[in-house]
Amino acid sequence: MLAERASSGVRVRLCFGDSTGQAAAIRGQEEGIGDTLAAKIRASLTYYRPLLSEAGCEVRLHDTTLYTSMFRYDDDLLNNPHVWGRPASANPLLHLRRADTAGWFDTYAQSFEAVRATARPWTPDQEGPSPHGQD
Repeated sequence: MLAERASSGVRVRLCFGDSTGQAAAIRGQEEGIGDTLAAKIRASLTYYRPLLSEAGCEVRLHDTTLYTSMFRYDDDLLNNPHVWGRPASANPLLHLRRADTAGWFDTYAQSFEAVRATARPWTPDQEGPSPHGQD
């Protein structure tokens, strides 16, 4: 579906926590799940591998603190804020709709842009073994 949307001109930009990074390792420790978060990230990325060859699609990895998960669709943004020590599935999901340029929608959208700017392109064939023992 995302590849189809990209072929019709929609920009598809995905940014995941880096499974080999410190932020994912720390979050796994805080949640008491060890390397499970890193494994979940790697498993999720397998679904997006076909997008890498599509024009208009990009997948990046970041190593910033994992405060929230965001899913944006035009003027709608689903925000899953992370509560310390709890997995994303145990936290609320907020539906934000852009009302103006001074609200929470744009605050979160700008946050995504800032993280994306520090992220590196995902190149699955160049990924080496994890420094945290997560292969």
